[in-house]
Amino acid sequence: MKFRALTIAGSDSGGGAGIQADLKTFAAHGVHGMSVITAITAQNTIAVTAIQDIDPDIVLAQLDAVVSDIGVDATKTGMLHTVETVRVVGQSIQRYHLRTVVDPVMISKSGARLLMPEAVSAMVEELLPYAELVTPNAPEASALSGVDVKDQASAQEAAEKIARFGVKAVVVKGGHIPMKGKVTDLLYDHGDVHLFEVEEIETKTTHGTGCTYSSAIAANLAKGLAIPESVALAQKFVNRALRFGLQLGKGHGPVNPMAGIYAEAEKWAVLRNMSAAVAMLEATPEVTRVMPEVNSNLAMATSYALGVEDVAGIPGRIIRVGAGVKSESCPTFGSSRHVANTVLVAQSHDPQKRAAMNIRYSEEILATVNGLGLLASSYDRRKEPAEVKSMEGMTTRWGAEEAIRSIGRVPDAIYHEGDWGKEAMITILGRDAVEVSERVIRVARLISG
Repeated sequence: MKFRALTIAGSDSGGGAGIQADLKTFAAHGVHGMSVITAITAQNTIAVTAIQDIDPDIVLAQLDAVVSDIGVDATKTGMLHTVETVRVVGQSIQRYHLRTVVDPVMISKSGARLLMPEAVSAMVEELLPYAELVTPNAPEASALSGVDVKDQASAQEAAEKIARFGVKAVVVKGGHIPMKGKVTDLLYDHGDVHLFEVEEIETKTTHGTGCTYSSAIAANLAKGLAIPESVALAQKFVNRALRFGLQLGKGHGPVNPMAGIYAEAEKWAVLRNMSAAVAMLEATPEVTRVMPEVNSNLAMATSYALGVEDVAGIPGRIIRVGAGVKSESCPTFGSSRHVANTVLVAQSHDPQKRAAMNIRYSEEILATVNGLGLLASSYDRRKEPAEVKSMEGMTTRWGAEEAIRSIGRVPDAIYHEGDWGKEAMITILGRDAVEVSERVIRVARLISG
């Protein structure tokens, strides 16, 4: 079955918000997206410079055309701007019994008014009573409820008041009221309160956040998911879109609704690169010269990596076999922890550093690394905090941070001279697994056998 979602919103010429963001989000969820354009805006990352409202009769004609033929599983509204548009949309939602998520867009990121003051009461009286869900941010929730939303308690109070307008559920987004590095969205659903928390992301690429959030909820509803699950998944979706936002223009760049799709597609390229790198190592007997006692692992992350599950490694490890080395298994994602954590830290500081391999430490090997023009930095495992030692796999993450901090950039090699019961190690870094393998092979061929 092909699920169908409809956006009723304005067009953003910059492609970051409005129907453009909505359609990208629908596509990323595997949902067929349709659109009813309510207004044409001239805007970029800095400002909205012009607005042309679409005649309400044309808005209605677009809506009728879609519903009468294709059908709609869920709808979302964005910029409606005028009383007349709010009214015709509300009447259509009521007539066609559309499951609708209302994003009460009032002010753009640049400060332009996207809902006329006189249209606010029309939204309350003629749209919200027929909606499934409304998704105001803190300022919008304050405008709709009269409550000064500044924390979780006031967000719940505002949600309860907004629900009295007849809307089935209310999400008060927490983006404007982050606490302790976290953002909490509050869902008031038929009297029940649900809290959804994600890490706060410091970024300027926030254009289209609200549009992407509401359209992600609508896409999930179109698939038949319940409201709480739809909201939880949408929050995670937006968090990733924010984390990998597009740094375009001079103002607030757009979020990236396609980040998840790109991440999955890139995994195949990573696995191919890893396989080629492993083949190079296996074809080079000299690699045994740099193999540590605990053996090696090779890891490479996607450009959109969030955790070790997004880093490909070798299940088991790369081990000595006869006169050479052999991978114990084919590369798979989530199969490395120590090397993967080094990669994740390096990538967070320098997106170009996406791969690494651990090799044996010796003064000769380190001198060879330096002689090849590779920048090396170290950390002292004896200074590792007790709380880090107690967490499996976190030593390399802490060590990588220390090594990067000490020189102010991501090096080509990170090393430590060991600790009680811990083997000394060098980790070679690079842009991809093939480059890392090439560097390891060059080092191995230059040192004495």
